[in-house]
Amino acid sequence: MYKMTRNKQYVLTAICITLCCVLPMMLHAFYGAGSIVLPMHIPVLLCGLVVGWKFGILAGIFGPLLSSFVTGMPTMAYAPVMVVELATYGAIVGLLICIIHTKNQYFNIYAALIPAMLVGRVVAGVFRAVFFLPELQTGVVAWVVSSYFVTSAPGIIIQLILIPAIVVALEKARIVRR
Repeated sequence: MYKMTRNKQYVLTAICITLCCVLPMMLHAFYGAGSIVLPMHIPVLLCGLVVGWKFGILAGIFGPLLSSFVTGMPTMAYAPVMVVELATYGAIVGLLICIIHTKNQYFNIYAALIPAMLVGRVVAGVFRAVFFLPELQTGVVAWVVSSYFVTSAPGIIIQLILIPAIVVALEKARIVRR
């Protein structure tokens, strides 16, 4: 985890929550780009990586809620799924980056990022299937979970390229430090 003052943690978390509103607005100007690029995922994953798991959870909860209230994206009906998914991302990526300590900075980031992205999608798929489609059978639940990976493939690739580059850039600029 990165060592920084509590005020800096609050400011960076607030920036990430704000980005959860701004990025979807920018991308939804292009029809369907928001569901492909997954713009809320990026600031939440960044928050967990650079500020820590507690703040990653906060960004995962308040980012989609604020965006839903301000912009209507995600809709209030879908916001609970986004909250569960993003809070899971923020928690897991923040916890793993605290545990994984090798000399390879990129390995550390990917070793925290990839499991968080996998678990977050599975948790969101199960949550969606159980709470929104309770009459479904096991095969359909598996389909809902797998659809989180298929439809979001471009966003996953973008996250795997962009997030490590941003974290390294923030470290080189000395905005965040280990």
